[in-house]
Amino acid sequence: MPERRIRILIAKVGLDGHDVGARVVARGLLDAGMEVIYTGLRRTPEEIVRAAVEEDVQWIGISMLSGAHRVLVPKVRRLLDEAGAEDIRLLVGGIIPQEDIAELESHGVARVFLSGTAIADIVDFIEGESGHG
Repeated sequence: MPERRIRILIAKVGLDGHDVGARVVARGLLDAGMEVIYTGLRRTPEEIVRAAVEEDVQWIGISMLSGAHRVLVPKVRRLLDEAGAEDIRLLVGGIIPQEDIAELESHGVARVFLSGTAIADIVDFIEGESGHG
């Protein structure tokens, strides 16, 4: 049986209206052979979790520039757990203060990628954690 392709949902949660970075990452992951679902701008945590469960993804990548990551990311994790989707892993990327990374990781974020991270580094991490590559 062929190995399942990695499925990742890329999400912009909250009021953040800038999605260039999220679209660049989504394109890079697609080019690397992953199945990518992009939710578009200004999604609620509930919409993101619903889409992730419906799309049967293994990963959610949340792009944050608004500064609301300390509230919205834990809410996404909690809603995933409540939906019985504890196996969906979280990544966060964007403008995240260094001092907030440990807190996000304590809420179940597998890795925080800061603005400017090479797409290859993101691909390598996801593939390594997913048992691919």
